[in-house]
Amino acid sequence: MNRLNGLSRLNVKSRVRWNPSAAPLLDALVDFSYNVQKGETDVTAREGKRSAGLLMYRRCGGAVEVLLIHPGGPFWSGKDDGAWSIPKGLIDPGEDELMAAMREFEEETGFPAEGGFFALPPVRQPSGKVIATWAFEGDCDPAEMKSNLFSMEWPPRSGRMAEFPEADRAAWFDLSSARTKIIKGQRAFLEELERLLDINSHQAS
Repeated sequence: MNRLNGLSRLNVKSRVRWNPSAAPLLDALVDFSYNVQKGETDVTAREGKRSAGLLMYRRCGGAVEVLLIHPGGPFWSGKDDGAWSIPKGLIDPGEDELMAAMREFEEETGFPAEGGFFALPPVRQPSGKVIATWAFEGDCDPAEMKSNLFSMEWPPRSGRMAEFPEADRAAWFDLSSARTKIIKGQRAFLEELERLLDINSHQAS
């Protein structure tokens, strides 16, 4: 959902000069840029606002795969490892957290979220914002994904507004690959999903 408001004029990429030794700074920049695009900044964190998301998984050939989305927009063009995310977004005032997660999932993928949801422990991001997340088993064809749009000034300081998809593509990844692809602050969701599925597998046997 587009909540850039006045932050739409902020272009993080143009204000940071990359240095190969600045890996920790890059991690923080990636998290911050994604939050700005989603309208989820340090301001929202201080206000106690939370995000909600869904982690869809499927079983394929004995392995578990998860669906991740790649953020759209010029900042993310050409970025891959450490750039993918679960579908998520801010919870509207008075909105149920799970309903918000389901809404964001459908807005960013075009697929309705259906199935038995189970909660994963909330994770606090480097910005201080907390993401409430549920996992569920399902399936979809990423080629049929259709995301909603957001607006921002582009090119920077041009005075022209352009529209971009919040997510420009989706893909299935096995858990090992997903750990490399996903934004660092969300890796805990993959670890918890794997732990819970492993527990259920042992109980079933």
